[in-house]
Amino acid sequence: MKYYVTVEGVTFEIEVQPNGEVLVNGERLQVDMQKSGWLSLYSLLVNHASYEVMIEPDAERRNVYEVLLEGARFQVQVEDERSRRLARAAFALQAPPGELILRPPIPGLIVSVPVEAGQAVEKGETLVIFEAMKMQNEIRAPRDGVVREVRVRPGMQVTQKDVLLILK
Repeated sequence: MKYYVTVEGVTFEIEVQPNGEVLVNGERLQVDMQKSGWLSLYSLLVNHASYEVMIEPDAERRNVYEVLLEGARFQVQVEDERSRRLARAAFALQAPPGELILRPPIPGLIVSVPVEAGQAVEKGETLVIFEAMKMQNEIRAPRDGVVREVRVRPGMQVTQKDVLLILK
């Protein structure tokens, strides 16, 4: 499994081999890490050197950790290979400027529409919640914009051809 770890703006490629070997930017290291009592305290061995490390997840950001090592505190971001690929693909597939017509990806029942015409929305904000295949799904804003028109209301059945709303 490959990870990309960014510390102080520098990214390291870390590959954990199936046999437990660890490669950091291609350099083979002997690494062992075990929990040491407290939930966030670890004993770390790197090439026979011993360290105590405190690792706490950031309360607000996913995959970001506060790491205390030898009296220095570092902010560390960790991405696995799959997450990194998905993030890059999402960046490449940004919504185009101008009016954007949003349709449901599958037929379903509109549960709620938490926005109204004229409302400014931010990328990722929930625009429509619909139920399909016994699951609730959210249609989120693909970019910042203003809702120009809402064409559905709770209780409506929709197909993939129906327009849910128009974002400009």
